[in-house]
Amino acid sequence: MVASAERRGARASPSRAGSAAEVTDEYFSRQRTPTTQLPDPEPLVANLARGVMEVLSGVREVDQLARWLAEDAYRKLVIRSNLAARARSARGVPATRPHHRVLSSRHMSPADGVVESVVVVAGPHRTRAIAMRLEGTDGRWRATSLALL
Repeated sequence: MVASAERRGARASPSRAGSAAEVTDEYFSRQRTPTTQLPDPEPLVANLARGVMEVLSGVREVDQLARWLAEDAYRKLVIRSNLAARARSARGVPATRPHHRVLSSRHMSPADGVVESVVVVAGPHRTRAIAMRLEGTDGRWRATSLALL
């Protein structure tokens, strides 16, 4: 009986209306996940680096990596892949599947639920480094930043 009276009071009170939106955001927005509840980031780092190189080679669509990329990282990769496609078409080079292999990778964790990695990838013509920042959200890793060097 007391609980139902409190609920009625919560609906009628204009000062508590804002707190309901905050509670909704608390449960339905992206939730940070601690490192102990996340899988090992090494396989994702290596596969994401290979995927980025394949996108820039023109043999993989950026959309195939979208689930592992945050919005800003996704947009930057789309822009970079469009520039690479224009450069390939200007040279008249067709998109072929190159063999990329990960030479080394280094990781560090500046905060709980955050991993920063640098991956060195060897391709058929040159060796590149990819720096990425992974953050744990909703129980999985997502790349929030990508830099191709």
